[in-house]
Amino acid sequence: MSESRGTAPPKRDDSEVQGSTEPTEQEVFDILSNRRRRYALYALLRDETTTIGSLADQIAAWENDCAVADVTPAERKRVYTALQQSHLPKLERTGLISFDPDSGRVNPTDAAAELDFYLEVVGEEQLSWDQYYLGLAAVSAAVVAAVWLDLPPFGAVSPLVWLTAVVGLFGASAAVHNYRSTGLSDAAEPPEVRRQD
Repeated sequence: MSESRGTAPPKRDDSEVQGSTEPTEQEVFDILSNRRRRYALYALLRDETTTIGSLADQIAAWENDCAVADVTPAERKRVYTALQQSHLPKLERTGLISFDPDSGRVNPTDAAAELDFYLEVVGEEQLSWDQYYLGLAAVSAAVVAAVWLDLPPFGAVSPLVWLTAVVGLFGASAAVHNYRSTGLSDAAEPPEVRRQD
């Protein structure tokens, strides 16, 4: 036995543990189930290099529906403590951010940028895109049935006009969906904050 009783095993480097693995779907849903973690990811996607202090200021402002300058020290401290003790370590363990506790620097990883889609659909009382497209398909089917049955006023207009309208609706919806999905990281604030207006 060459190892003494009081000697601790060598520490594993966190980067070896995390590697370049991406979070599992369950980890993504667990991460996004918390509003502060969602807000942290929104802020990091907007400003890729930040500190825990400025992150706490921004999240406290969003939570309290005020400007960053109007955040009270108590509001900031609550968010700062939760970020430092719970949320940032969890985001780092899942490989979504890198966090240096000594300098307070927080940076998103490439895996965080891939969460844009999830961040857009996660929120309270929001119609998701899959629900929207399902509804649009149902309306389109009803229009096709009305045209086929020659119901008024559908029979008075050429079926080609109705077909053009349906295709146009799907095309416009897809364009808006694509624009919103790619523009999420440029948004000034999370969609769920904008909905509170």
